[in-house]
Amino acid sequence: MSDPIDRKGLRPKFWEQVPLRNMAPKEWEALCDGCGKCCLNKLEDEDTQEIAFTRVACRLLDGETCRCAQYDIRKQFVPDCVVLTPQNIDEIGYWMPETCAYRLLSEGKALYDWHPLISGTPATVHENGISVKGWTVPEFEVPEDEWEDYIIEEPGT
Repeated sequence: MSDPIDRKGLRPKFWEQVPLRNMAPKEWEALCDGCGKCCLNKLEDEDTQEIAFTRVACRLLDGETCRCAQYDIRKQFVPDCVVLTPQNIDEIGYWMPETCAYRLLSEGKALYDWHPLISGTPATVHENGISVKGWTVPEFEVPEDEWEDYIIEEPGT
């Protein structure tokens, strides 16, 4: 499996040494494990801020590759798409998957062994059952008032 994220020429183990806010843009992008869980529609309890993941995926998510079909211009199609940055990770990181590298590093935790930066291949996120590969439902097939019927436990947790 070829890696759609360019991970060549990065500083060795940069994620262990460089604070998120000081990472180069290429390093920041390389933190993405390609699981696709951030593209699942979520429900948030307004009182507790607890996040419930659903099987209902953003219309731009390719359910087989777990990648956004229009990543570079996604906000044109999905204005509510959250663009995660070093500046907003501390504020909205709770909304990210528990296995997400951005969230883990923001919380002072280590990356999992299956992460492509550790394993050397993007296939391990799928092989370890962390990704959403093959089991999502496109959001245009499910009315928003039925999303509660599609709540799941986050894979890999």
